[in-house]
Amino acid sequence: MREPPRALLRDASLLLDFDGTLVEIAATPEAVRVPVELTQLIGRLHDALDGRVALITGRPARAVSELIGYPVHVVGSHGVEFAWADRPLEVMERPAALDEVLARMRAFAADHPGVLVEEKPLGAALHFRNAPAAEAACLDLATTLAREAGLQLQAGKMMSEARAGGGDKGSAVRRIMAEPGFAGTRPVFLGDDVTDEAGFVAAAALGGAGILVGDPRETAATHRLPDVAAVRGWLASSIEVTA
Repeated sequence: MREPPRALLRDASLLLDFDGTLVEIAATPEAVRVPVELTQLIGRLHDALDGRVALITGRPARAVSELIGYPVHVVGSHGVEFAWADRPLEVMERPAALDEVLARMRAFAADHPGVLVEEKPLGAALHFRNAPAAEAACLDLATTLAREAGLQLQAGKMMSEARAGGGDKGSAVRRIMAEPGFAGTRPVFLGDDVTDEAGFVAAAALGGAGILVGDPRETAATHRLPDVAAVRGWLASSIEVTA
């Protein structure tokens, strides 16, 4: 897969995943730090693209807004939570079944050292990055809990989540691209995980492009960057040719 040309962002809208795309994946979600240089880069991109920058993440929207420290639109919880830069937070009602899901995940984690339970506004995730031997058991439990609770199973890198349905990163791309200021431009979506594939598909359907971050694999993206450092470098160099 080819590296994206710098001119790809000209007259486009920039949509970005967070973990594994803008920042390195950490041992725990809380361990991620956003350097001031990244916040400044987001600000420069926002100015160069006349505000057409948004983040689409599996994390809670408000948490990412606080980490970034710059007022851009953030779609959280895999496309069902919208933290607009200029409007109140839009979030669906929290499924009551999540209480039982969280309780059972925490009981499981207590018996499996290294497994981490992440509570989200609309989901609950089991992270097994620090306990790779527990991968199969984590996947089995998350699958069972999602089915029993009527929730959506969401796979990801070294994690599995039971979450509220009603959207994904593809629906998030379509929603953002219908917003004033974004409509009529081409979406360029960057992501690293299988959770980003729906975003790549939606971007292509709207006349844009997907950029995979990481090792080559089967994907709907049309371009690739090898890692987070390459993403930041490409974004910085692209600012020069967006005018």
